Amino acid sequence: MTDAPSPQRQPERAPTDWRASAMQRRTRRRYAAERRFRLFGLGAVVMSAGFLAFLLITMLANGLQGFTQAEISLPVDFPRAGLTIDPVRLQGDGADLALAGAGLSDATTRAAVAAFGPGGEALLSDGAWLRVRDQLKANPALLRGKTVASVPAATELDIAAKGIGSPEAEAMVARLRAAGQLHIAFNWPFLTESDATDPTMVGIWGALKGSLFTMLVTISMAFPVGVLSALYLEEYAPRNRWTDLIEVSINNLAAVPSIIFGLLGLAVFLNTFHLPRSASIVGGLTLALMTMPVIVIAGRNAIKSVPPSIRDAALGVGASPIQVVFHHVLPLALPGILTGTIIGMARALGETAPLLMIGMRAFIASPPERLTDPATVLPVQIFLWSDEVSRGFVEKTSAAIIVLLVFLLAMNGVAIYLRNKFETRW
Repeated sequence: MTDAPSPQRQPERAPTDWRASAMQRRTRRRYAAERRFRLFGLGAVVMSAGFLAFLLITMLANGLQGFTQAEISLPVDFPRAGLTIDPVRLQGDGADLALAGAGLSDATTRAAVAAFGPGGEALLSDGAWLRVRDQLKANPALLRGKTVASVPAATELDIAAKGIGSPEAEAMVARLRAAGQLHIAFNWPFLTESDATDPTMVGIWGALKGSLFTMLVTISMAFPVGVLSALYLEEYAPRNRWTDLIEVSINNLAAVPSIIFGLLGLAVFLNTFHLPRSASIVGGLTLALMTMPVIVIAGRNAIKSVPPSIRDAALGVGASPIQVVFHHVLPLALPGILTGTIIGMARALGETAPLLMIGMRAFIASPPERLTDPATVLPVQIFLWSDEVSRGFVEKTSAAIIVLLVFLLAMNGVAIYLRNKFETRW
């Protein structure tokens, strides 16, 4: 009797055999994990883009109306207004004082009553007579005749003309529009005037000019000091405990809350050096202290990224150590340094807390002319307007935010252009 043939054994597969079932399962799990990771990343990008789009749409929806203004066509008869003033006096520097003393504000009120009946003065902004004053200054001959001045409407009418007012105000707007006495115009004074108590007369030029002055002082102090500090620490400083202490201190300063720098500016620049309060130079110096650690850290990382072969090649052809640093290392590290500068300046442009500590929240009715003049900045102006009770300041706040974003994008665009211009690839 013969034995039955035993079944042939299958050869065992190696753990790295791609045809093995275990390896196929692991591969499928790995590919599935990769697909999930890509979906999570795409979801994060879409979510971030959605939040950004929501922010921009909200700001544009609320802020674009701040760039327009309801204006009323006001007929003014200057001979009947009873202004006793010589037209020659309107051609000098004292024209504003002369017109104010001649009762132009009361004359504008009487013209409104004559044109719209009792209560007509309530249709005009409190600063409507300033538009009439500007027309007289531009053409003093109007004192002997009549004119139709386009003056800003009152806040209630201005809001109603944009579709968000009370039914009574909207009915008045409809009547004025039917009579051809009200129209919507671009609000040029919003871009050319300074702060005011009347939302129809406010402007951002004073705060924008203060921001320009403050950023000029900040970049003038923080950039050279930060770059030179990074060069010294990376190229020349000896490696000892004092250098380590300085490095740790700089890293900690970059994470210090901004209001601490405001307290430092208050103690040093105002109380010790007695610099003028609420001035652009004080704000710039305070923000320079806050921006400098960021530039130092970015500068050191950029200098470290320069290949050692660049230094060796420069030394090999006879360059001195100082020439190696300023002719080779610094130009190659400049794009990275400018990247850190962009981040620091963007943070400084949006700061309010340190500037509030040094008094840059005052009511500034005229743009600063010098670095030592009282000034405010756009973020502080936005903060102050957001705290106002009048509904008219809501759209002005959103419009100022749009201007701040445009200012920030323009500043970053210039910095990115310079970074790309000096960028060198190897």
